[in-house]
Amino acid sequence: MIDKGVSTIVSSRNSALRPSLMRAMAASISPDGTEVTVFLARGQARQLLQDIAATGHLAVVFSEPLSHRTVQVKARKAELRAADEGDLPVLHRYLASMEYELGLVGCDVPFVRTIFSFRLAELVAVRFNPSEAFDQTPGPKAGSALPPTPTSAPA
Repeated sequence: MIDKGVSTIVSSRNSALRPSLMRAMAASISPDGTEVTVFLARGQARQLLQDIAATGHLAVVFSEPLSHRTVQVKARKAELRAADEGDLPVLHRYLASMEYELGLVGCDVPFVRTIFSFRLAELVAVRFNPSEAFDQTPGPKAGSALPPTPTSAPA
């Protein structure tokens, strides 16, 4: 679900526990399933990026717009880097997926492209290994921890 490209919200907090959050411009998962990268627009996510850089902590929610099936992952250490040309395939694949996913709930392509328009020089890639995962789908199991898989167990 995460790698196909669904709605992605990234959050963190500062040392005083004040939260920050922003919609990601894209997300991907490594082929072995152990590493997640989310892309944030520097101008929109300035505080969030500062909080991640200062604390290393973040939580990311991935949600299918039509079904509201939702997963939350958390990490205690993240690496930030400028996005580059090598990230374009991920960014374009995510946009195509969001055009489809949001189209299912009635959003047209021009609207989706406006939401997810970017200048590559403005994007920051945030890479992390999830340490915890939770089912956040509305219903009786919301908040339940997901069991670690052999390749995603915390070190």
